[in-house]
Amino acid sequence: VISTCYDNASRFVKILTSGQRNYLLPEDFGPMIQDVIDSHPGLAFLKEAEEFHSRYVHTVIARIFYCVNKSWTGRISLPELKKSNFLQVVSLLEEEDDINQITDYFSYEHFYVIYCKFWELDKDHDLFISKADLSRHNDSAISSRMIDRIFSGAVTRGQTRKDGLMSYSEFVWFILSEEDKRHPRSIEYWFRCIDLDGDGFLSMYELEYFYSEQTKRMEAIGIEALPFNDCLCQVRHSFTSITHTFALIINY
Repeated sequence: VISTCYDNASRFVKILTSGQRNYLLPEDFGPMIQDVIDSHPGLAFLKEAEEFHSRYVHTVIARIFYCVNKSWTGRISLPELKKSNFLQVVSLLEEEDDINQITDYFSYEHFYVIYCKFWELDKDHDLFISKADLSRHNDSAISSRMIDRIFSGAVTRGQTRKDGLMSYSEFVWFILSEEDKRHPRSIEYWFRCIDLDGDGFLSMYELEYFYSEQTKRMEAIGIEALPFNDCLCQVRHSFTSITHTFALIINY
């Protein structure tokens, strides 16, 4: 391996794929993360709770792809791996006995919070949730139009997809995007949801389409909503000094 791969990232990909590919798929990480469960002192308590092993593995994998796979292809390329902090975090596993101090990817506390949120919504515990299930999240904070977009395939992909249902791995992406809206992947996640025609731009129509439903919901509970044009001015002002990957089109 050393004679043909000249850096840690290349060696990592070759080992995990047995030299079959120059990119990583979700299933490539399974044995490695299981080894972390079996050997890391911070997860010693988890050894006997085998029913949680696969849940932890899938959570870590989903978090890895959420942060590293910037191309949204479902494949982590060698350049993506090199640009990420993943290998540095992996090296910390040998230095830090408290797994919860490794907040990127491997934290058990983070996994437990995510899984409990999913478990509360997944009433039949089949590891899939419906639109109706997701509508209960955070006291029904997510609008029905946004839920429709989340389930439309705009931000989901892969073999675990089922029509009309969200898998656990897809929920991990949702909850990460919901909890930290400043994360670059979260910004792209919600942008893709709002971008109805998938042209890489947000139009007045698209913004008002989602905002109008929220104003109706606010008015129904006695909250006075800010008029759309006033809200739009605030949004435009927040964009004035920031360079973004995507453009915001505003047509008067």
